[in-house]
Amino acid sequence: MIDLYIDSAETSAWAALMPTGLFCGITTNPLLAQRAGLSYPAIDWGQMARRAADLGARELHAQVAGPVAGWVDFAQALYDHGRAAGLQAVVKVPLSEAGIRAVPAIRALGGRVLMTAAYDAKQMFVATGLGADYIAPYFGRMLERGLPAYEALGQMRAIGLASGAPTRILVASLRDTGQMVRLAAEGQDCFTLAPGVAQALLSDPHTVAAVEEFEAAAAS
Repeated sequence: MIDLYIDSAETSAWAALMPTGLFCGITTNPLLAQRAGLSYPAIDWGQMARRAADLGARELHAQVAGPVAGWVDFAQALYDHGRAAGLQAVVKVPLSEAGIRAVPAIRALGGRVLMTAAYDAKQMFVATGLGADYIAPYFGRMLERGLPAYEALGQMRAIGLASGAPTRILVASLRDTGQMVRLAAEGQDCFTLAPGVAQALLSDPHTVAAVEEFEAAAAS
């Protein structure tokens, strides 16, 4: 089964795309919040969770930030907001050493964890070893830095299969639907899409031309 997410902190993008029925959830991070004009420390995650749930999202992903000492409290609050809204909250933790060391305490809360900002296949060992539910490789950024992104994601998939762990690869930082098609053909099944990439799924010029022909014929 292929799962698609909207990668945005803009609720207007959620409102435009979630009603299509294509997307199972929403992913956010501090940079996306900044681009949406939001102050990350001031975000009302309870309100965000309710809005996401009202639009049909089954998951809302939000990232820890600030002093590490506050991450467990952030995670607990996010899980509570998710339960109250009727969706699954997922806590995103960066694959830094501080993040890695923080995961056991966050996982002990009983909620889902995504390890984010992956750039190398070796990081799949960390995510599977810690029992993370997801790992998010930054595919487009990997390509732009000259890294062998397609090869690395194939290696991540192989490591995950060998480990027997349930950790899913949630591919992030996709630049176009062509990348998504190739990755899906290579076995990837979980993607988070910026609104522009998500919108590109909804139309194709050849389909538009065909529909125009149908309408012209129907009107004759």
